[in-house]
Amino acid sequence: MAHSHSHDHHNIDSAYSKINLSFAIAVGANLLYTFIEGGYAIYADSMGLLADAGHNLGDVLGLLLAWGASWLMVQPAKDRYSYGYKRSSVLASLLNAFLLVAASAIIAYESIVKLIHPSAVGEITVIIVAAIGIVINASSAMLFAKSNKHDLNIKGAFLHLLADALLSFGVLVTGIVVYYTGWDRLDPLIGLVIIIVILAGTWDLLRQSLRLLLDAAPKHIETEKVSAFLKALPGVETIHDLHIWGLSTREVALTAHLVMPKGGFSDAEFHDINHELLDEFSIHHVTLQIEKGNDGPPCSQAGTC
Repeated sequence: MAHSHSHDHHNIDSAYSKINLSFAIAVGANLLYTFIEGGYAIYADSMGLLADAGHNLGDVLGLLLAWGASWLMVQPAKDRYSYGYKRSSVLASLLNAFLLVAASAIIAYESIVKLIHPSAVGEITVIIVAAIGIVINASSAMLFAKSNKHDLNIKGAFLHLLADALLSFGVLVTGIVVYYTGWDRLDPLIGLVIIIVILAGTWDLLRQSLRLLLDAAPKHIETEKVSAFLKALPGVETIHDLHIWGLSTREVALTAHLVMPKGGFSDAEFHDINHELLDEFSIHHVTLQIEKGNDGPPCSQAGTC
């Protein structure tokens, strides 16, 4: 059996150092704002602002969860955890998706109650605090704008912050309109619209997290093209037992059996294959088993794998 692994630990450590700094800034800024918002919500007698503060507190917990998973991903492997703790990022992204759904349900309930029983609020205070919230949440979300495209765990944090910015925007618009019109029912209506936007983004996060948890090939991997690449390698007659799965929300692993009746690969050829799989398909950990194929596949489950 031949193993071929691609690691660029310097680049990985550098990337996670930046992500950790982003988490530290986002958690600190949002935690401070949450307490300020909660205080002014009580002062202005604004249930909308208070509900938003409660949602922000839940999102800070979600950020801490994602931050912890991001840290665990770069911890070294141990005897019983040969891949380290990389899968924790998948669990974190799944839990963050559930947190978003739960928070959306609570806000939807509060919006419906307020729609039926509208109440007056201190509009000026609401407008100012909501405007600050937009700046803090949007700025925090931008810290993860690039990383969220390639990491579901980071995407969960990004969606939490973006949802908070949208909620603050809704509260701001509501405060302005209510100030000029006195139409208190606009607040819960805006809240329900924002919930729909949040859930639309959360659905993809939830679906992809469940796929990774079930060891499905990540969304960006085209299995057929990977199979074609391996079959086209010099000397390969056929392949079987091809498995591609996400080790984490960022790293992908592959194992496959290559039938090569006339020989195998040199170390240099394995090195080139490994780098091509990384460059073309973003597959980081590769294990290839070479077989002669004279007496059929040595794997007892070749017909079902």
